[in-house]
Amino acid sequence: MTTKDIAEKLVSYCRTKQEDKAYQELYSPNITSIEMAEPMKEVHGFEGLQKKGQWWQDNFEVHDTKVSEPLVADSHFTVKFWMDTTHKPSGQRSQTDEIAVYEVKDGKIWKEQFFYNTEG
Repeated sequence: MTTKDIAEKLVSYCRTKQEDKAYQELYSPNITSIEMAEPMKEVHGFEGLQKKGQWWQDNFEVHDTKVSEPLVADSHFTVKFWMDTTHKPSGQRSQTDEIAVYEVKDGKIWKEQFFYNTEG
């Protein structure tokens, strides 16, 4: 698959809430996932992604999401996410814009990095 193919499939899976399918099909077992802040600032491999996913489910209720079309450049692509969530421990509801940058190597996503406002 080309980077464009992978980008389009990832967007499709995210829009249909099939992230697990995306991880299985599109991600390298050696994936590195980087966030802006702790507690899951950097995780590695499928085990790290699973822990990060569980942390997200434990801490956030997602009311709505929007996913942009991908923008592709060689072995990289970016996607904009918009999310309406409630932080379960505090009950605080918020809307967030986020830019994700992905790097493809050997036909798989091997690095993802997320950029968003970390100020309340």
